[in-house]
Amino acid sequence: MRAETQNTIDAIKKSLTLLAQRLDYDTAPHRLEEFDARVEDPTLWDDPAHAQKLMRERQMLVDSMGSYEGIRQELADNVELIEMGEMEDDAEIVAEAEAALTALKAKAAEKELEALLNGEADGNDTFLEINAGAGGTESCDWANMLARMYVRWAEKKGYKVELQSESPGEEVGIKSAAYKISGPNAYGWLKSESGVHRLVRISPYDSAAKRHTSFSSVWVYPVVDDNIEIDVQDKDIRIDTYRSSGAGGQHVNTTDSAVRITHHPTGIVVTSSEKSQHQNRDIAMKALKSRLYQMELDRRNAAINEAHDNKGDAGWGNQIRSYVLQPYQMVKDLRTRYETSDTSGVLDGDLDALMAATLAMDVSGKSRAEANLED
Repeated sequence: MRAETQNTIDAIKKSLTLLAQRLDYDTAPHRLEEFDARVEDPTLWDDPAHAQKLMRERQMLVDSMGSYEGIRQELADNVELIEMGEMEDDAEIVAEAEAALTALKAKAAEKELEALLNGEADGNDTFLEINAGAGGTESCDWANMLARMYVRWAEKKGYKVELQSESPGEEVGIKSAAYKISGPNAYGWLKSESGVHRLVRISPYDSAAKRHTSFSSVWVYPVVDDNIEIDVQDKDIRIDTYRSSGAGGQHVNTTDSAVRITHHPTGIVVTSSEKSQHQNRDIAMKALKSRLYQMELDRRNAAINEAHDNKGDAGWGNQIRSYVLQPYQMVKDLRTRYETSDTSGVLDGDLDALMAATLAMDVSGKSRAEANLED
């Protein structure tokens, strides 16, 4: 067996070991039996919210066990094919099995990464907010580029993307936008994107073709499950209605249906500008509860979420990632030092590798501040 093939096999086995540890594989069958027994309880659906949560947890366990067993069996099958092909001197069988192992290695690495998403709210849907920072017109255009990047990323994942609100820039782009992104582990993936993002490029709006630096901030909050109690007192909030200032077309509202909720104790402001005022109140209240829940998560896990606590202004000295398009092509995450020259791919939504580096760093117990100090 070729050394390269053996290295691929070893990498897959390493992923399997880590998956088994994350899954606590020895106890998994017993936990599934417990889930099945509870599912058969005729009183389970007396509490629909609890029942749905139980069914989701059971399905996650089933999926994790299935992924682990599938990778392990596929590894064994292809190793056996290679050994048989070598015994029979059949190069075609060996080549096919080696190609299958290469694909399996990528699949195992992806499942290993997904196993890191085991935080309290990682499996939830998420709210994503983008705000233009220092840089005027340039930053509004940059905020629009970021919005496109995250929408493309979510679409590639098969996630549902809903625009909650949008404020257009005076000339181009957007001043701000808020999205709800729904899908498995949406918050777990996107939580690493919270922070200030810096763009360096030759400005398309500068007749002198000078290089410009722009900033925009991205903040991510989990959608709070119905079974998580977040107490919001009426006396602590102000609800305003106003006419949406969308760019036109389907987003134009002819009535004052948009809703803004201000939470006085924290200063949090959330908005929604769908067509129905009732729907907007519901969306905005859920967004507020998600923001408050995120603050509680931050307090519990301050080291990992230090970027949220000290987010600062969207400008110099606060960025988590730089996107340099001129004079060279480079995207670099300043927390993990992960970098890639594939700027067009990143801006087109190829973000998994960048997110993976931050997830792995957080799980290792190293804070983002510590990572920055090592630069």
